[in-house]
Amino acid sequence: MDLDIIVQGIAIYALPVIFAITLHEAAHGYVAKHFGDFTAYNQGRISLNPSKHIDPVGTILVPITLFFISKITVGAGFLFGWAKPVPVNFANLRRPKQDMLWVAAAGPGANLLMAIFWAVVIKVAMTISPGDFTKPILLMGIAGIEINIILMVLNLLPLPPLDGGRIAVSLLPHRLAYHFAKIEPYGFMILLALLISGLLGALIWPLITFVKSIMVSFFGLYV
Repeated sequence: MDLDIIVQGIAIYALPVIFAITLHEAAHGYVAKHFGDFTAYNQGRISLNPSKHIDPVGTILVPITLFFISKITVGAGFLFGWAKPVPVNFANLRRPKQDMLWVAAAGPGANLLMAIFWAVVIKVAMTISPGDFTKPILLMGIAGIEINIILMVLNLLPLPPLDGGRIAVSLLPHRLAYHFAKIEPYGFMILLALLISGLLGALIWPLITFVKSIMVSFFGLYV
């Protein structure tokens, strides 16, 4: 695999990835503050500064390594990673169980808005006369849509500590929610096992494809 192609791929994906994780995490903190928890605010984590949310291993090392390996082995770039979670003390929320839903949903909601933003970027770029920057902008827009839809769908899986798991805890009756929340310490290991086994892809790719097809159709894009 040509090293230049891999480097170009990383350059195209870098900005969409940084925006996706930064806004996702900042959205959690902002909504938590709105509902009464100032933990993230007091730690300076409600910020659009990427350095506040980047995890050196999860945000940089793991995604780049996986991108290189997947490009070399199967010819298609694959990205998986994580950011530093924004601290939220749910006990500080005015209505902890109910408000947890909105705090958790804020992250995937931010990714949906970002996907829409990148779709608009593509739409605008398509109206501009072709030039040296047109193709990179189009490719970056496509990457932005894909990354944000992937993050949105992945985080909506009903598995604590993913956002979907917290939404489920908020919606379930108290007794069921209490027992379901006990899964959280094992959530990442379960997610990793699903990823390695291929079950994660089987679960989320149909949803990702469905959401992407709706967005592409709505904006009249051909990506």
